[in-house]
Amino acid sequence: MLFRYKKSCEKIAMGMLAFMPEERDIKKLRKTMQVYQENPKWQLFLWKEGDDFVGLIGVEVADDHFTVHHLSLCPSFRREGIGHRMVYKLQEILQPLEMRGTRETQRFLDKCSNKPTDTEASYRPSTKYIS
Repeated sequence: MLFRYKKSCEKIAMGMLAFMPEERDIKKLRKTMQVYQENPKWQLFLWKEGDDFVGLIGVEVADDHFTVHHLSLCPSFRREGIGHRMVYKLQEILQPLEMRGTRETQRFLDKCSNKPTDTEASYRPSTKYIS
């Protein structure tokens, strides 16, 4: 299930972001978290499986679209379709906005739009690359 980020989950969110290669530097990680905490157009969501948070997706929301800037999943939960479910749930929450990706996230978003999971077979997001 996808939950909106709360300050009480800051350490969990930072840990999830640290799985991304471009966010491993602590100064960069803190700056990224500051953007999500201070700018209302930047929104962070955490994915919970059972009792544990195992994934994160971060977006920048504009008038007619949103851009996925961060997408991270605990290594032990990868290749189980959780990332796809995160993307589909996010699109459900932010509809009717168009989903866009960055250089770092677009490849995964393309996989989501080309190969939906069984539970999401009827829902296909539209994605567009931005630089």
